[in-house]
Amino acid sequence: MTEITFDDFMKVDIRVGKIVRAEEFPEARKPAFKLWVDLGPEIGERKSSAQITKHYTPEELEGRRVLAVVNFPPRQIGPIRSEILVLGVPDEDGEVVLLAPDQDVPLGGRMF
Repeated sequence: MTEITFDDFMKVDIRVGKIVRAEEFPEARKPAFKLWVDLGPEIGERKSSAQITKHYTPEELEGRRVLAVVNFPPRQIGPIRSEILVLGVPDEDGEVVLLAPDQDVPLGGRMF
């Protein structure tokens, strides 16, 4: 593992968002969902795709708070332009489990 400085860490802008819409993403190479995430008034709504179909359904995702990196450049993933990276960690089978605050916090709050 490479060490970084605190200044390096501060370059990564991780914010709290709420999934406002989630849909199947049949065009994706691996099973995935299209997500629309509200990141509060400063950033607004951003799109992403996420390979999280093992543990979640679109209905379960809507309204859920998540953490996302908001300062990566957008990436084209098939027909969707992914504007953020929603964060998760692998379970023991390598399937993604989303990271989220354990209490209700304002949308757009920055992780520090």
